[in-house]
Amino acid sequence: MNNKNNTSLMQQALGDQWNLLPNGLKAHYNHDNKGSNYSEGVLTVGYPWFMQWPLSLLRLIGALLNRRGKDLKTTVRKSMKDGQQYWIRKISYSNGKVITFNSLLTTTEDHIFIEYTNRFLGMRMKAFVDGKQLRYESCGYVLKLGKLMIQIPEWMALGHGSIVEIAVNDSEFEMDFRLKHFLFGEVFFYKGRFKTLSNKNN
Repeated sequence: MNNKNNTSLMQQALGDQWNLLPNGLKAHYNHDNKGSNYSEGVLTVGYPWFMQWPLSLLRLIGALLNRRGKDLKTTVRKSMKDGQQYWIRKISYSNGKVITFNSLLTTTEDHIFIEYTNRFLGMRMKAFVDGKQLRYESCGYVLKLGKLMIQIPEWMALGHGSIVEIAVNDSEFEMDFRLKHFLFGEVFFYKGRFKTLSNKNN
């Protein structure tokens, strides 16, 4: 989907539901005339002990995080290019280590988001407004090999992903991301509170 009329991907995907979003969430997804948006806040990351090895392997290909932490200083910078949105997350740990977690967000004809954590692997998600919340629910994964898109069911990967975002005020929001596998239960989460410091106020 193209970046029509300089609107954000989320505004395009939600359609009329965009008008139901509180200002704090609109600020998070809007962008300035250069396609940029910047937020900062704190993030808590957690997962069970048996996921340490799988998550460390996934980090080798740029996916997710393989270090736990509470109230970690985090910045999120988003930029638009060719109708796609690039996310750059920087998470700072108490020992001074900084981990960067990047992803690429795009949309499909049926208003499904695909978030790629590298050139090949992506999660398919559907976003919708639920009361004062913005929710995402995953609908499988994809393996991209050139022009070939192979769909991967959730049970063969990390399970079902869900995100809940709630506006705190006109510039701040809270988010909660969870991955739950039908066999292993909750295998990963991160949650936090952020303030959007630059965006397009439309």
